[in-house]
Amino acid sequence: MSPLVIGHRGAPGYLPEHTRSSYELAIAQGVDALEPDVVATRDGVLVIRHENEISDTTDVADRAEFAHLKRTKQFAGHSMTGWFTEDFTWDELSTLRCRERLPRIRPLSATRDDSEPMLRLVDLLEIIGAAARPIGLVLEIKHAAYFQAIGLDLVPLLERDLAQAGWLDAGAPLIFESFEPTVLTTLRERGVPGTYIHLIEAEGSPVDLLVARGVDAPTYRDIVSPRGLDALVGSFDGVSLDKKLILVPNALGRITRPAPVVSEAQERGLRVFTWTARPENRFLSRQFRVGGDPARFGDYEGEWDLLRQAGLDGVFVDHADLGVAFFR
Repeated sequence: MSPLVIGHRGAPGYLPEHTRSSYELAIAQGVDALEPDVVATRDGVLVIRHENEISDTTDVADRAEFAHLKRTKQFAGHSMTGWFTEDFTWDELSTLRCRERLPRIRPLSATRDDSEPMLRLVDLLEIIGAAARPIGLVLEIKHAAYFQAIGLDLVPLLERDLAQAGWLDAGAPLIFESFEPTVLTTLRERGVPGTYIHLIEAEGSPVDLLVARGVDAPTYRDIVSPRGLDALVGSFDGVSLDKKLILVPNALGRITRPAPVVSEAQERGLRVFTWTARPENRFLSRQFRVGGDPARFGDYEGEWDLLRQAGLDGVFVDHADLGVAFFR
């Protein structure tokens, strides 16, 4: 059975991420589901951005009227300077225009800079609703603990938008995911229907658990150990792994087979996704790179074949057409 092919932020291999055109292209190229990231505005509107700091993906730094909103903030012990969604109203954010995150890697996409506005979650739900075939939603909840701490609890905002669009009806193809397990647990305890997937980084620990437990917080690698996977059963429906956890080099520095973590999770009844299958050299494991140009497509099919061998339940892709052609 082929894995779910998920348009990661739409089709950002070709068009700026999280734009209407990017999502519509992913649908046209045949993905099974779309993956937005959601953050909040000052007035409680859920907007679609990969993070709440927006200077890398919009024209905000060039907008003199918003210069006074530049801030330096602390996130999980790290300092970050820029413009943050929670300092804007939606009316203000709606005047901004989106830009390509990686112009040197994806210069063709960058030619579309400043041509499209940001989207709200409700806008994407309308796009999916207008599609000619069923499209799933893999909704990533970003920085939930941070937003809750500043008085912007994402849980009721999600319930509001999803309910208004009919996405809380039984049987809706809705998947929630987050690197922070607390928000997923809260949604499930509130009876919000859906599939719940714990996102897993290759390094570090969940921020919400670090805040709650300090040095006693488990690492992501603890969570996907056999004992950690046992603890997930009954609370979560699956895990979504950084592909580095699957593509692990052997003692000679070569990747010859997928790591056992996928089968170990599936043996416990957990679904396993991975992120992100991309063809450019910059994102490929070393042995699959071709030449020295980071923007050049390497032997992505060689890397992706190892992911296919792993028997995954879902794969996030940036180039929707390539992902659909390979993984189906």
